[in-house]
Amino acid sequence: MSFKVGDKSVHPHHGVGEVTAIEDREIAGHRKQFYTLKIAATGTKVMVATDAAERLGLRKVVSRKQAKEVMGVLADRQIAVTSQPWNRRYREYTEMLNSGSLHEVAKVLRDLCMLRTDKDLSFGERGLLDKAKNLVVTELAIARRCKEQRIENEIDDILGLTA
Repeated sequence: MSFKVGDKSVHPHHGVGEVTAIEDREIAGHRKQFYTLKIAATGTKVMVATDAAERLGLRKVVSRKQAKEVMGVLADRQIAVTSQPWNRRYREYTEMLNSGSLHEVAKVLRDLCMLRTDKDLSFGERGLLDKAKNLVVTELAIARRCKEQRIENEIDDILGLTA
């Protein structure tokens, strides 16, 4: 998979970004080509070697159809991770977030929202919840070409987070 300047892409650890440049750099005596991404949520600049992009999990933003499927994942009431105690759940959720799959990230968001209605989340789990929500909201807003606030409101309605 290749990208060109101006394309939106999703970095599995940083979220949605825009390819702002494709440049050659010399690293340890070898010339390599890199994508330079500007991450939407933070403005951070991230460089990814073009020959390692697929292995890293750099991918295109989901389609509108896939965005609808992700909303279906959020509405599903099946729990993906049933591990106990919290530190084992945390490890599994972290792996799901790092997978780069928006479907997996949506499962983390859904599970942690459902879990927090039953008990207090650990500090680490609250951090995962925030990261998952940010990743899902940002990508769905771009995929559906609408404002992030609209997506956040829809997600809150689906997950029963509205007052």
